[in-house]
Amino acid sequence: MEKKRVITLSQFIADEQAKFPESSGDLSKIFRDIKLASKIVNRDVRKAGLVDILGAHGSINVQGEEVKKLDVLANNEFIASIQAGGDCCALISEEEDYIRHMNPDAKYIVAIDPLDGSSNIDVNATIGTIFSIYRRISPKGSPVTEADCLQKGTNQVAAGYVIYGSSTMIVYTTGQGVNGFTLDVSIGDFCLSHPNIQIPQDGKIYSVNEGNFPVIPLEVREYIKYCKTPDASTNRPFSARYIGSLVADFHRNLLKGGIFMYPSTETAPTGKLRLMYECNPMAFILEQAGGKAIDGVGRIMEVEPTELHQRVPVYMGSTKMVEKLETYLNSSEAAQ
Repeated sequence: MEKKRVITLSQFIADEQAKFPESSGDLSKIFRDIKLASKIVNRDVRKAGLVDILGAHGSINVQGEEVKKLDVLANNEFIASIQAGGDCCALISEEEDYIRHMNPDAKYIVAIDPLDGSSNIDVNATIGTIFSIYRRISPKGSPVTEADCLQKGTNQVAAGYVIYGSSTMIVYTTGQGVNGFTLDVSIGDFCLSHPNIQIPQDGKIYSVNEGNFPVIPLEVREYIKYCKTPDASTNRPFSARYIGSLVADFHRNLLKGGIFMYPSTETAPTGKLRLMYECNPMAFILEQAGGKAIDGVGRIMEVEPTELHQRVPVYMGSTKMVEKLETYLNSSEAAQ
């Protein structure tokens, strides 16, 4: 039997970098720093029930949400690793309300949600890390400005997520497709396990918090009714799958096909998910995998950011499912 070649994340990145001789390698080094921090966070997640890192930290973050102890640990680990690497000029985090300045001579900015889905920590459900990388606009050596950090998603040079589930994976894109790497604890490295990921163009899963059904837009309610209505010709009803952790719901739908929705509500008229830390990176990955991501009006990655913690409604997944939703969103009378 022919033995399959094991390709580590580091080797894969080096091979990709070799295709661009003019590359400085700085982006590869940032991936190295993210990989290191993710392994440390994975270690902490795996022993969460054995030490005092479960539960609330006792503070509220800039989003007005209760901070979990692992939120703080993850935020600190990623900041420490990226700062020590020296290849990042600034970092913005979902857990902080300011720009964290780093090496002024570096050219990349990292936006990160250190621990997505942290409300699931105490019940041992899947959580993750989401990151996005931009190239600064201002000249190297000068102070990083807010304009450097508030760039449209179309300006991303890389994006990815780490999922801490039954196995730990890194899934990322640099605009040349999407690849997934699974952590092999026996060698302590991520190995290519999901090359060239493509989301199915259609699916049978819809992911939405149906507890919000009475307070979401009528058009979205009508689409959910469509998903639940039996029809053999379209393989309906679809399956409802919602974990409440974006990384977990997104990852499942990316591999199996489906649509994830977090619309505006009466209490959150601009939606709940953050443009810079969640929506833009996931939209970039999804588009590179052949899917579609919108905010209900247009393409997520075309939204012009106005603040670090801006929230937007989001609908993303298999292209045909999102386009079907759009027929409801774009009609004055919900389509049947």
